[in-house]
Parts: sequence; C-alpha cells; structure tokens
Amino acid sequence: MDIDPQLLEILACPLCKESVELTEDKKGLKCVKCKRIYPIKDGIPVMLIEEAIMEDEKKD
Repeated sequence: MDIDPQLLEILACPLCKESVELTEDKKGLKCVKCKRIYPIKDGIPVMLIEEAIMEDEKKD
C-alpha cells in the first residue's frame, strides 16, 4: 500500500521538522536531514521518535 502523495507532502520528521521521503522498499519514511526511518505499519506511518531507526541500523 502506497502513501498518499498529499499526505507525504505534509509529513515531517518529529525530531528535526524536515521533510520525509518514502524508502526504496516502501516500508518506511526517511528524514532527509537526520536519516531516521519511521516505519509504515498497516499502511499508516508511525511518526514517533522512539519507533524510528537510524539508516545505518536498518536491517534487510
């Protein structure tokens, strides 16, 4: 399930307030500044800092 493009435009990283973009695998949203990846669960972005992982911690 893809994220609505209009929703993606208004979402921002809750930590640094920068924009987010869909990851290549479409399973998360990555902050363009701090590189935190917020998971997408059941088609819903989980924009909680404590749920995010850092890009270098990502497991495939």
